[in-house]
Amino acid sequence: MDAQQRAQARNTAMRNTSVVGAIVNLALTVAKVVFGIIGQSHALIADGVHSLADLSTDLMVWFAAKYSNQPADKEHPYGHARIETAFTVALGVVLIITAIGIVFDSAQRLLNPETLLQPTPIVLLIAAISILANEGLYQYTIRAAKQFNSGLLKANAWHHRSDAISSIVVLVGVAGSLMGLPYLDAFAAVGVALMIGHIGWTQAWSSLRELVDTGMEPKTAAALKRIIGNVEGVRGVHMLRSRRMGGVYLIDVHIVVDERLSVSEGHKISEYVRLKLIDSHEDISNALVHIDPEDDSLAVLCADLPLRREVLADLRSVWTEELDASEWDRAVLHYLNGQVHVDLVRSMQAADAQAQQFNQHLQEKVKALNYIGEVRVLYSYP
Repeated sequence: MDAQQRAQARNTAMRNTSVVGAIVNLALTVAKVVFGIIGQSHALIADGVHSLADLSTDLMVWFAAKYSNQPADKEHPYGHARIETAFTVALGVVLIITAIGIVFDSAQRLLNPETLLQPTPIVLLIAAISILANEGLYQYTIRAAKQFNSGLLKANAWHHRSDAISSIVVLVGVAGSLMGLPYLDAFAAVGVALMIGHIGWTQAWSSLRELVDTGMEPKTAAALKRIIGNVEGVRGVHMLRSRRMGGVYLIDVHIVVDERLSVSEGHKISEYVRLKLIDSHEDISNALVHIDPEDDSLAVLCADLPLRREVLADLRSVWTEELDASEWDRAVLHYLNGQVHVDLVRSMQAADAQAQQFNQHLQEKVKALNYIGEVRVLYSYP
């Protein structure tokens, strides 16, 4: 499955789970509130508010699926994945506000015993139905969340499970009230609120950390450095950084290669490292690999050195008659350790015929390798 197909599948999964969740939670909200009033259970009414919050988050997931899985564009070159992250923060805030409201109302009832409700047995049946329905929603949503590594779906799945757990608390509280302990229903409502608040805080904090570009765990980063260090041609690894975007990581890293390596071979090594990183961890979607001829993590020694045109102009001023025009074009510059090192490629006139014959011989031999292009033999004075 390529990236586009996976994005489409992820979008479909998010929409399907949100629609199914919305339908179930709408039914549960109506049932809990109506039978909470009929059955005189404050805990069941609070649980109905919880289901209403679930319904609102299902709608959030639907809207997030519509926008967060859109491909990158000019204004959003890294894509729209953080729309999902922002919705997850909003979901967490909704849960926290819901929890605070339930705790406040329950505290008022506990301080004023005459306002305590007296539940009836019908509440037990509604609570039991809610437990089964929400656990089913949790299992359905968490499978999709794990398959597509979606933080928003994980948050919504746990929101469903929190509703199932809160219904268990309602069941216990109502049973206690029916046995002559009227305070248990209000305490059960407080317990539900604390669970809702904890889940809301956990999800909101995790997403806020993503929004401020918190990197991956140090152990994971160290493992990635070891993987890079074992790649042939890599002599050092430094400045490995990571950030999370909608459930996946983006990596950028500097690697040190041989100081006189060709540009194309350095690029080949960097591309190999990039693909190796993506294959090594299912949460890494892409990596940017910077090639260094020396470790620049402590100091950039060559930053103030002139570029090629100025360097050659300075060399011409001191080598006025030593080189002809064609030899200047073949000069190779190496920026290393704060200095410019120069390689001059010069032809040996006395060996022209022999050199041409030897070069032709090599060219014939290498035809057996169809991936080899032009072969040049370069001569230079010591």
